[in-house]
Amino acid sequence: MGVPGWHVVQTSRRLSRREAEAFMRELAADPSVAHVAADEVYVLPHVEEASERPDDPRYGTNQWHFHDPLGGVNAEAAWDLANGDGVVVAVIDTGIVENHEDLQENVLPGYDFISSASNSRRPQAGRAPGGWDVGTWRSAGYCGAGTAARNSSWHGSHVAGTIAQTTDNGLRYAGLAHGARVVPVRVLGACGGSAQDIADGIIWASGGTVPEVPANEHPAEIINMSLGSVSRTTCPALYQDAIDTAVANGSIIVVAAGNDNDQAGLYTMSSCDKVISVGATRVTGGKAIYSSYGGRVDLSAPGGGGSVDGNPEGYIWQTINAGTQRPTAEWKGGGMTGTSMASPHVAAVAAMVQSVAETPLDWQQMRDLLVETSRPFPAFVSVDMSMGAGIVDAAAAVDRALGNARCDGQSDSCNPDAVVLTRNVSQAGVSVAKDERIVFEYTAEAGKALTFSTVGGTGDVSMYVGFEAVPTADEHAFASRRPGNREVVRIDARQVRAGTYYITLVGESDAANVLIEARQ
Repeated sequence: MGVPGWHVVQTSRRLSRREAEAFMRELAADPSVAHVAADEVYVLPHVEEASERPDDPRYGTNQWHFHDPLGGVNAEAAWDLANGDGVVVAVIDTGIVENHEDLQENVLPGYDFISSASNSRRPQAGRAPGGWDVGTWRSAGYCGAGTAARNSSWHGSHVAGTIAQTTDNGLRYAGLAHGARVVPVRVLGACGGSAQDIADGIIWASGGTVPEVPANEHPAEIINMSLGSVSRTTCPALYQDAIDTAVANGSIIVVAAGNDNDQAGLYTMSSCDKVISVGATRVTGGKAIYSSYGGRVDLSAPGGGGSVDGNPEGYIWQTINAGTQRPTAEWKGGGMTGTSMASPHVAAVAAMVQSVAETPLDWQQMRDLLVETSRPFPAFVSVDMSMGAGIVDAAAAVDRALGNARCDGQSDSCNPDAVVLTRNVSQAGVSVAKDERIVFEYTAEAGKALTFSTVGGTGDVSMYVGFEAVPTADEHAFASRRPGNREVVRIDARQVRAGTYYITLVGESDAANVLIEARQ
């Protein structure tokens, strides 16, 4: 294998579970053997597909996940500064359909690592150049007793489209890092993917050496992995070794947290070290019901709420092939949900950051930047179901990489004329006329609950709160619009980040002698 020190052992006949366990114990007893593990099968997380698809899907009406002020990733402001130009992103998945009508300009040569002909759906066994998705359909029982029939998903094309689909070409959908290039690394077929193929795919994507496979001429700075274990399985040593090698080669690995509505750290890939784990949110900015959660999730991104949020708002849309088995010459809009859809948003933002960073970031620097610039959840997320620091914010991340402060779009300066609030000290005598505003700022400590409140005086004010950006009535992270002057915004400790929070008070009517306080 390409993973240092690892080898595949294949028995001459199928072993029973008891025989396999005895054989592995015998191998492990050899003092020259460090680890022994079964070559497990990994699969795509379950995704919900839209039951109906619009005839003419468009960016403005369908791709809420890029521009919606609550659930989106703030793509438009980021595109003024970066589009991922020059960065290579590897998509370890089902491959990409060859000659994809709205993606092919941004696809580089990849590789198909699926060794089994029946799983790959290619006519011959063994690995092959290209990385093209030739279909993952199967009939009932094809992958063993009890496996259900299904059509080809074109999952890898959908994921790659979110990252780098051609944009501003008048055709279907946009891609987030549409200046980047994607390398398809095919590891998932009709029956999933084997651990050995996935591990070697990770090594190859990063520019590492894999026996009997030509070198990857376009090593990936970012690797996206929207796949995982079917049951609770912590990170196998094989995967961790592959990840360690890829990170040492300079790659940053972004993974889907999983669709099990369970602790992400109990499953592969989120249980592995040196990866950025991504949960999924809905159009409301709240947790998608299926998304895994917990302390191992670093941040979240749009994955869609499915039928709960309706169509198209409930789905992540990209162009996929219209074939049900093998690819055809027809294409259509495909709406899917899942952490598989959330992860490529973060991978794309990472590519955008790398494209403007003066010095390329390593995986820890990238994770910290994405976490610190993420937008607080606009909808309540239970402490017991933590979804990381917030929703990935493309503009804030690119701004940070460029060394810029965020502006509110209405100020002439990135340093607004704001009144400084001191922790637990009341600011009295605040007055604001009808339809006017006054801005305050507060420097917060990470991980401590934060409350902004107003009380007393006369008139009526509304409160809007933003992180590293001056909020308005239209664009804000939190808001309180009660009648009168008793406004309160509470931010859970797990959502509070180190940095500057801006608080805008707007006069709904003339207000005077209002008291404002920041408590932390």
